[in-house]
Amino acid sequence: MSQSPFKAYDVRGLIPEQMNVPFAYRFGQAVAHQLAAKTIVVGHDMRLDSAPFASAIIQGLQDSGVDVLPVGQCGTEEVYFHTDNSGADGGLMVTASHNPQNYNGIKMVLKGAKAATRDNALKPLEDAVMSDRVFENVAYEKRGKNLPTLDRSKYIARLLDQVKDVDLKPLKIVCHAGNGCAGAVIDALEEHLPFTFIKIDHEADGNLPNGIPNPLLPEKRAKAANAVKEHGADLGIAWDGDFDRCFFYDHTGEFVEGYYLVGLIAQTLLRASPGGKIIYDPRLTWNTVDVVEAAGGTPIVSKTGHAFFKQIMREEKAIYGGEMSAHHYFDDFSYCDTGMLPWLAIVSEISASGKTLKEMVQERIQKFPCSGEINFTVNDAPKIIANIEATYAPDALKVEHIDGLSVEYENWRFNIRSSNTEPLLRINVETRGDKALVEQKVAELTKLIKAE
Repeated sequence: MSQSPFKAYDVRGLIPEQMNVPFAYRFGQAVAHQLAAKTIVVGHDMRLDSAPFASAIIQGLQDSGVDVLPVGQCGTEEVYFHTDNSGADGGLMVTASHNPQNYNGIKMVLKGAKAATRDNALKPLEDAVMSDRVFENVAYEKRGKNLPTLDRSKYIARLLDQVKDVDLKPLKIVCHAGNGCAGAVIDALEEHLPFTFIKIDHEADGNLPNGIPNPLLPEKRAKAANAVKEHGADLGIAWDGDFDRCFFYDHTGEFVEGYYLVGLIAQTLLRASPGGKIIYDPRLTWNTVDVVEAAGGTPIVSKTGHAFFKQIMREEKAIYGGEMSAHHYFDDFSYCDTGMLPWLAIVSEISASGKTLKEMVQERIQKFPCSGEINFTVNDAPKIIANIEATYAPDALKVEHIDGLSVEYENWRFNIRSSNTEPLLRINVETRGDKALVEQKVAELTKLIKAE
């Protein structure tokens, strides 16, 4: 294998050069030995290679004496849920989420659904898998058992618990599963909820006939937006392939920037948990801090990324964490990210307030307009960031390096950071009520970036 598929927070690589059945089998063996595991939860998404890779992982685990709790085809959050709920020593999810079709990967959590990081799991696993080490095989002595497949009933019950005390209105909701795994969960929830679901690209299909399910890409939004308008729906929801992220459209079909949903969900949860702590990322911040403080909560910033969020949430005992990239974390969901609880929180707020989603976010958009995340392909990201800091920092009110570079003035601020996995720079700009200033500052930063 020419290049390791181990990344900062998961395993992800090309098929078959980096991800293949022998690798998956060896990964299962390594997990068994490195974690000294007795029981591991294993699930997989809808991609054509995912079930064979999951089977190979299970074989590697069982041949190393580990019992396996299979989930079958599911979403990543189901593996998180079952890992904590069952008391297993860890959970493995075979998924490429929103990556191109020739990719696959493995997401991993430890006991209690604690995040797996380079330090606590992935680096030792990489060293073991990528080495010439021969793992002990106990297949003929004490082979691990294939325990009964975990069903969705407890997971569905947990989702429904989110709205048990809410007088839900009979909303009409467009659901865009993108031929990923979310559709089956919507079907399981449907009989318990007073909603009319309009389902598009609903069936899981590893052939991905409608392309990669990644609603963060503007070109992927038209189908759901048009369906909302065509059916006169109250809102639209879309998910990526393993549905650990969810995205929203208001009743006019307009895509709602994820940044504003963080504050909205935080506000909703703070009603039930007054004074609670809310974790947010440093890319866009002013709206979240404003909403959380007004609702009596305590906003706490975290470096972007699920491992950082989960760690800080546990340390601070935060009730909720939200990233503008549509990852939402809940304390009573093992501090894990979920693509189902956020939309249930939003429909609860719509039902309780009598307002549309557009009405709820429009005021916030006007108060703190933002650019959304803009990506640039670059050759020397550190040099560009250093030049931008030298240009803007001397006159700034605040300069931070929590995640990339954040620079704040009285009426505007920006964050610029490098991608962890691609040769990209990502910028986000926001202002205090001045949309024209957003455009002006984006143009300024763009000129500086392209000058290098």
